[in-house]
Amino acid sequence: MNTTPHRYPESPVFYRALDRELPLIVRGKGVFLYDEHGRDYLDACGGAYVANVGHGVTEIADAVAEQLRRVAYVNGTAFTSEPVEALSAELRELSPEGLDYAWYLSSGSEAVEAALKLARQYHVETGQPGRHKIISRTPGYHGNTLLALSASAREHYKKMYGPWLVPVHLIGAPYPYRCAPDDPAMTGAALEAAILDEGPETVAAFIAEPVGGSSTGASVPPPGYWQHIREICDRYGILLIADEVLTGAGRTGRWAAVEHFGLVPDIMTMGKGLSGGYVPLSAVITSRRIIDPIASGSGGFKHAQTFSHTPAMCAAGLATVRYLRRERLIERSAAMGSVLHRKLAALKDHPLVGDVRGLGLLAGIELVADKTTRAAHPRARKAAETVVAAAMDVGLVLWPNVGQADGTNGDLVMLAPPFVITDAELDLLIARLTDALDRATRRLG
Repeated sequence: MNTTPHRYPESPVFYRALDRELPLIVRGKGVFLYDEHGRDYLDACGGAYVANVGHGVTEIADAVAEQLRRVAYVNGTAFTSEPVEALSAELRELSPEGLDYAWYLSSGSEAVEAALKLARQYHVETGQPGRHKIISRTPGYHGNTLLALSASAREHYKKMYGPWLVPVHLIGAPYPYRCAPDDPAMTGAALEAAILDEGPETVAAFIAEPVGGSSTGASVPPPGYWQHIREICDRYGILLIADEVLTGAGRTGRWAAVEHFGLVPDIMTMGKGLSGGYVPLSAVITSRRIIDPIASGSGGFKHAQTFSHTPAMCAAGLATVRYLRRERLIERSAAMGSVLHRKLAALKDHPLVGDVRGLGLLAGIELVADKTTRAAHPRARKAAETVVAAAMDVGLVLWPNVGQADGTNGDLVMLAPPFVITDAELDLLIARLTDALDRATRRLG
C-alpha cells in the first residue's frame, strides 16, 4: 500500500490525472486551443483524434442548438427523428458498399461493445450458438468497457480489472517497424492459426483497426494483408469487425481506412471524428445480411443504451458529415497528410526517434533508446510522457502511448491534427515538435 502523502489538484472535478493541475481552456479556433491566460496550444492530436473539422465551427454548434430547441431527446425504442434518418442516409452513401444500417451510441468503447454483441447475436440467431470467441490483435486497443477491454492488448489497464475480463485470443498485429515481412502477423497467417487452435465452430468475430491506432503508432499493414484476412474470415464463417473509431471519418484521407485496402467488413464501428467532438457520438454500421436473421428471429437487437439514436447527438453528426463533404475536408486530409509526412521525414535523424509512419493526417513517432537495435526505453524512464510534457511547455498537444514494443516497454507519440491545418501551421507544428524532442532528450539524459 502506497502511503506517500499526495496533494490532489484543487479542482473538485474527478479527472483521470490526479497528480497535476490541468490548464483551463476557454476557447478554440481551427487548430488552436486557448487557456484562461490567453496562451495558445496547437492541438496536434485533435484532443483524442476527435477534432477533425477544427475547433469553433459555429454551424455545427448552431445545428445542435436548433435541434435542442426542437426536441433534445426521444427514446430510440419508441421513436425515430429527422437527424437520425438523415445521418443514416449520409453514412449509407459514404460507407463501403452494403454497409447500409447504422446504430448510434455515445462512445467508441460502447460501439465496440455493441458490435461484438451484434456478432454474437447473429451467430445465435443463425443456429450457431457455439460461436462465442473473439480474436483480436496485439498491440491493439478497442476501448475501456469490459468486453472492449478484453479485446484490447493494454496490459497496464487489464492488470487492474483482469478478474472481470473474458478470455480473448490475441494474435500479432502487422507492425513493419518490428516485424519481418514473412512474420505470420504481417501476412495474416496468424489469424488462421488462431482460428484452428480455438476451433472454427467456436469463433464469432475477428476485430482489428484497419490502420494501427495509437497502439502501433499508425502502422500501415503490408499489401495483401487485408485481402488475406477477408478470405480467412469467409472460409471459416467468422464475422470481420473493422474498428474505425479512430481511423474513420476521414482521418487517413478516406472516409474509412478500409477503403485503402478494398476491404468490406461485416461490421464497422465509428466514433471520435464522426461528430467532430461537438457532442459524444459513435456508430455501429452493418449490412442487411447481418440484420435480417435478427429481424426474422427474435425481432430485435438485444442491446440497449439510454442515449442511443438521440436527435441532438445525430444532429451534430449530420452537420459534421455535411461540413466535411461540402468543404472537401477528407480530400484535404489526404493532401495535407502528404505534406505532414514529408515534413516529418526529417525527424528520423533525431537521436530520440526510431521511426515515423502513418497515413493521411495520422502519424506515429516511435521513440527508441537505440536507433540501430531499435531497443525500447525502459518503461520506468517514461519517454513518451517526457516528450508530451515538453511539448505542452512549448504549446503543442501530443498523444502518448506506451508498451507497444513488448507489452510493457515502448514509447510513442501521435499526431492527428484537424483537417483544416494550413501549411504554415504544419511548419509551426514541426518547429514546436522538434523543440519538444530536444528538450525531452536533455531531460532523459
